Amino acid sequence: MDKPIISISPEVMGGTPVFAGTRVPIQTLLDYLEGGETIDNFLEGFPTVTREQVVAFRRMGAA
Repeated sequence: MDKPIISISPEVMGGTPVFAGTRVPIQTLLDYLEGGETIDNFLEGFPTVTREQVVAFRRMGAA
């Protein structure tokens, strides 16, 4: 994936880290996973985030 995964801009959600091209905070995914939800559940709730973005983000955390 050549596109950025995370975007931080004062104009978007007050600078909260979000998935690039969306207004969905990264923390929302982490909250879902910590709460026992699946990636599929997260993606159903936030269709502007792609599976590729989630997978790439998780790989970043594993590196």
